[in-house]
Amino acid sequence: MRVFVTGATGWIGAAAVDELLDAGHTVLGLARNNTSAAALQKKGAEALRGDLDDLDSLRRGARETDAVLHLANKHDWANPVESDRAERTAIETLSEALVDSDKPLVLASGLLRPQADRPARETDPSPAVGPDSLRGGSENLALDYVDRGVRSIALRFAPTVHGMRDHGFISQIAAAAKRTGVSGYIGDGTNAWAAVHRTDAARLVRLALEQAPAGARLHAVAEEAVPTRIIAEAIAEALGVKTASIDPVDAVEHFGFIGRFFSADMTASSTATQHTYGWSPIGPTLIEDIENGAYTK
Repeated sequence: MRVFVTGATGWIGAAAVDELLDAGHTVLGLARNNTSAAALQKKGAEALRGDLDDLDSLRRGARETDAVLHLANKHDWANPVESDRAERTAIETLSEALVDSDKPLVLASGLLRPQADRPARETDPSPAVGPDSLRGGSENLALDYVDRGVRSIALRFAPTVHGMRDHGFISQIAAAAKRTGVSGYIGDGTNAWAAVHRTDAARLVRLALEQAPAGARLHAVAEEAVPTRIIAEAIAEALGVKTASIDPVDAVEHFGFIGRFFSADMTASSTATQHTYGWSPIGPTLIEDIENGAYTK
């Protein structure tokens, strides 16, 4: 397949591009600048200049390829309304370009726990509906196009997609520990996060494009539940700082924006995904990556 990839030079996107190229697919990656374009071309991928606000480039990329992988997101934590608007508009634009094509549209989605007494499952529908919802309600918006001839597929990523040089959520937790000398967890630290290694996530991206049917929901989750206290203790050991509980009222001051949800339970199962697509995570665990210096260099 020739695959159009948004976010092609991002944390997950760069690994996904490598996985697709290694499997014999060709890639057209959306590139915001000359540096990104050069990085894609060096790998043997093509570059299409544009960004999430360049709707003509999104339409062109979708129409000129056999499949779309949408991984880009503004992730503007200071202005989440704008991030959600851009995400919803991008999904509408890509989906409209794919109507009646039966081409796959795999989009990055988040994990939600509709029931607090168990991890999220693939069969759980996203409760997010409308422009004011998480990611602008993009998962349900994309799946609405299944009846219009788009092979829409929701790929829900664990809240931490980890690996060496990760600059995501766990890096923010580690940065707070470096800044304050305290590796913190909120409350008693028994709340837990799902996790997946970057290479395992990239491999599932490829399997989703190749195999998943319209309307499918997949979970890129290797570890269902890593307690946040265990995460904090591993970071403390790696950095040589102390560990301490942070009062919820002080969470944002200590951690920054991530303090708003580091106390949340974000756990999920990938049993159905693994069984259906023959996906078996083999990468290092989150704690192994922390111990090996992923967040100390």
